[in-house]
Amino acid sequence: MILTMNILVIDGQGGGCGKQIISAIKKDKTIQGTIMAVGTNSTATAAMAKAGADRIATGTNPIVVCSARADVIIGPIGIVIANSMLGEITAEAAAAVANSSAVRLLLPMNQCDNIVIGVQDASLKVTIPALMEALHRLCVQDC
Repeated sequence: MILTMNILVIDGQGGGCGKQIISAIKKDKTIQGTIMAVGTNSTATAAMAKAGADRIATGTNPIVVCSARADVIIGPIGIVIANSMLGEITAEAAAAVANSSAVRLLLPMNQCDNIVIGVQDASLKVTIPALMEALHRLCVQDC
């Protein structure tokens, strides 16, 4: 079964996390839809564009607008914490993600003054496959 949805990937700093997320989604032919990548800075946006995002934007306002339109929002856990990611996530952006009706798939990143207790430090090589499993479970629930 193929799931079509609006997927929003949000990342900041160098965009490495978002780049790997988008690459994994693009390789999986059972998940189709529009991948909108929003970076908190132009470097992050460029990295996600290179990974194959369908649409790209940069900054707080695109996070606010796209969060309202997304079916699924994916990114590091800091996207729901105001002033996280070295201040790149504004209070407005964090609130937009947190208040969205989209399903949020948040990757635990124990960096930038945010430590998720009870979650072991795991590389993206571990968390990306878990993310893809979660996307597949959404497909089964929604289809």
